[in-house]
Amino acid sequence: MIISLPIEDRPRSYAFYQEALGLTPVGELAEDGIPEPLQFQLADGVTMMLIPTEGFGWVLGDQPAAPYGQSECILSVRADSEEAVDAQTAKALAAGAVQVTEPTRKPWAYFATFTDPDGHLWMITTTD
Repeated sequence: MIISLPIEDRPRSYAFYQEALGLTPVGELAEDGIPEPLQFQLADGVTMMLIPTEGFGWVLGDQPAAPYGQSECILSVRADSEEAVDAQTAKALAAGAVQVTEPTRKPWAYFATFTDPDGHLWMITTTD
């Protein structure tokens, strides 16, 4: 499975996902020292591909992509504990994420949400 997200700035996204979520880039390095295509390993057989916004149109055709700040999905990362949610969220914020919801306890989980530099909504969560 490949999850593709539009981005505005390859170097910024390359640094953010390594620093904020500890993701490992995969692929051949281009002249700028960043893999092309820019992909991160999420799990066995699952990668996230970050595509410059202008290149997203090649795939979408006439279908518009969601504008900045409008989320079509929530990208969730499971954490083992409330402390891990807090630590991962703090790491993301230090790397440039914008807090959407503070760490919160609900009957179904403890979670926090933030947006990455391109406005994609992420949630760090425990599952009860």
